[in-house]
Amino acid sequence: MSKHLSDLLLTPAEMAAVDTAAAASGIDSFGLMERAGAAVAAAALRLHPAALRFVVLCGPGNNGGDAYVAARHLQEGGAAVALFHLGDPSRLKGDAARARAGCALQGQGLERYRPESGDVVVDGLFGAGLGRAVPAAVGTVIERVAEADIPVLAIDLPSGLDGRAGKVLGAAFRARNTITFMTRKPGHLLMPGRELCGELAVFDIGIPARIVRAEAGGLIAENMPDAWKAVLPPEQLETHKYKRGHLVVFSGEADKTGAARMSALSGLKAGAGLVTIAASGAAMAANAAHLTAVMLHAIDDEAELEDWLSDRRLQTFVLGPGFGIGARARAFVSALAERRLVLDADGISSFKDDPQRLFDLFRGEPRLVLTPHEGEFSRLFPDIGGDDALGKVDKALAAARRANAAIVYKGADTTIASPDGRALINTNAPAWLATAGSGDVLAGIIGGLLAQGLPAFEAAAAGVWLHGEAARRAGKGLTAEDLAAAVLPL
Repeated sequence: MSKHLSDLLLTPAEMAAVDTAAAASGIDSFGLMERAGAAVAAAALRLHPAALRFVVLCGPGNNGGDAYVAARHLQEGGAAVALFHLGDPSRLKGDAARARAGCALQGQGLERYRPESGDVVVDGLFGAGLGRAVPAAVGTVIERVAEADIPVLAIDLPSGLDGRAGKVLGAAFRARNTITFMTRKPGHLLMPGRELCGELAVFDIGIPARIVRAEAGGLIAENMPDAWKAVLPPEQLETHKYKRGHLVVFSGEADKTGAARMSALSGLKAGAGLVTIAASGAAMAANAAHLTAVMLHAIDDEAELEDWLSDRRLQTFVLGPGFGIGARARAFVSALAERRLVLDADGISSFKDDPQRLFDLFRGEPRLVLTPHEGEFSRLFPDIGGDDALGKVDKALAAARRANAAIVYKGADTTIASPDGRALINTNAPAWLATAGSGDVLAGIIGGLLAQGLPAFEAAAAGVWLHGEAARRAGKGLTAEDLAAAVLPL
């Protein structure tokens, strides 16, 4: 588990359990609210010293309570403050009611707010636990603020965002800054939440770490080396290439061989001891003309593959990049059912008409890694992909359980999921990673890690992270060839 609370991810339900446990331990819950609101006010003054007016929007729950405290501190600090509330503030309960009572400002109904030049909005309408579409009045204010280009400082999460899924619930503020407390939520990292939060700061309001850690499930986390470094193979002076694993990458036909070569090179760079491209006889010459450190082996049909597989050192494979969609891909995958396999691109699409056939091949200890982008995911898991009630993490987890595979659900917020319920959200990939052939490189990196003995989920997660780091090293304007050359082993 992470050494720092700010590195943890807690779901809204887990954070609510932390609040309950803190109160049960005798911690003054209003004292926590006071520190949260004071932190928001301090951030507002620091970030917006030239603001002509702070417009504090107060919701009907504890997020609104934080906002009332922030408004009080802003006023006491000499700032001009206007307060607007959603619903009837006299119905507030507990700490939120106490926070309102301590604020001398007279509020107005939210619908009365009209943006003015020099405004800064402090958004305390809804926190991370929002589970329904925002009311129409909130949607209208969000639209007005966006049209007037008013900067927004969000408390906990921009109102309208789902804290678990990062989804927009009807409408959501686009914050310039977000301040949250104790830990981040998945919605801070998942898209579009990551963009809508702007610059995120985590503030410690004084809940003991032991309470936070006790409620943290740890099943959803950011994809960082702490999540998988414990299973990395130790570096040994006395080793040889077969100990570091043999990766096989299947080539496409003669005019579609480049994708496999990028995968193969990436697997070699990621640390596999040796890498072979398996190609049809017709594609041998095209591959041979471009290969040096990567070996080449002729495989034309399933019978030849079955014969080759009698060599038990061949345990790890990548199939899909440039391979072609159809019966040959399905037959090859069937032959590989007892081995470790990264199935990508055409390999995934080859099972779109009967995905259960694929899943039935890979029961037992997870040894399959699937790397779908949005379209491929929906072809392989149409019901899960089409369920708008699920966020990306929950979709990936449902797919992993069904397929008994590690799922790499690609995108700006690539999510890696395991059949055992673990999920990691990746954040280190720069925007320029979105280039043709990038996925081929990723498949090869994961294959190279699988070949070295990493379990499927950890190989997938470490591969995604290495992929992002390689893109950062290669820099803007990279091609897939640049990306493969920039891969470094763990």
